[in-house]
Amino acid sequence: MSRLFEPLQQRGITLRNRIVVSPMCQYSAVDGVVTDWHRVHLGSRAIGGAGLVIAEASAIEARGRISPADAGIYNDDQVAAWAPITRFIRQAGAVPGVQLAHAGRKASTSQPWIGNARVAPEDGGWSDVVAPSAIAFSDSYPQPRAMTLAEIQALPGLFADAARRAFDAGFELIELHAAHGYLLHQFLSPLSNQRTDDYGGSYDKRVRLLLETVTATRAVWPDHLPLWVRISATDWADTVGLEGGWDVEQSIELARRLKALGVDLIDVSTGGLLARTKIPLAPGYQVPFSAQVRREAGIATGAVGLITEPKQAEAILQAEEADCVLLARELLRDPYWPYHAAKALGVELQAPNQYLRAW
Repeated sequence: MSRLFEPLQQRGITLRNRIVVSPMCQYSAVDGVVTDWHRVHLGSRAIGGAGLVIAEASAIEARGRISPADAGIYNDDQVAAWAPITRFIRQAGAVPGVQLAHAGRKASTSQPWIGNARVAPEDGGWSDVVAPSAIAFSDSYPQPRAMTLAEIQALPGLFADAARRAFDAGFELIELHAAHGYLLHQFLSPLSNQRTDDYGGSYDKRVRLLLETVTATRAVWPDHLPLWVRISATDWADTVGLEGGWDVEQSIELARRLKALGVDLIDVSTGGLLARTKIPLAPGYQVPFSAQVRREAGIATGAVGLITEPKQAEAILQAEEADCVLLARELLRDPYWPYHAAKALGVELQAPNQYLRAW
């Protein structure tokens, strides 16, 4: 029996298999409003057989977008644009999910194919880029200002408002983005958070914002719907000779606390906080972090990162190193990867009626 094609129960939602479309920014929105590109991009992965389709990092406020072309979920126009997309994903048999995010010091930058550099206000960017501390990500990124205490205390409410909008838009799962060097991750790591108030310094103070955000979000998100959190299990600071940083031991303790607050799964990634690291890239290089968090924190995890082969994905689940696998680039190359994986693993999948003539 294939574990990859075994259903996964998350509260009142059942994923038809354990293949998850990882959130991938498309840099194709207009004023935060998604377009036909998103409908086709996400819809084709749902038709392609994935169990869960997580829409890209969607900002909780305008200045929280990574780029001027990023999606948002902070106004009614954005909700209206998301609604037909979630409806189509559900009609195709997948669960529609969305990642709620704030870019923090990595905001107001250009699309990656242009060069990931600062976008000036006269070119559509914005000058008010915020972070826990006034430390830029790199020389080519904006210089952020340190957030005021009032701004920090308002953030959980902004995430909760975005969760309400996500529900109104038809999403059935939300993931809070606390990874890849974006705002919530910036508060977690002492390399980016050098505050001396109640949100910086000790471990308890650095994790405080994320815990408050989860509490506020879980309070408005329906009990029967799952809440996930994506983390970077390590900053890889040691690869560039830096001491400190966020690491797997801190991630495990955080996962324990998140579980107690009603988080259903930890999506375990790594990196993104530092501009130059020497990450030991290899197939499944992040899977050991997922396995360790799952084992030591006693919470469901998702594995992501250079998972490309069906037998590789199956082995991860059979070894209980994760409860699902999240694919990104491989699903860009092949939206129908789940069908090809099923064939490789000897599993019979029912194609959409419209495609039966090809089976």
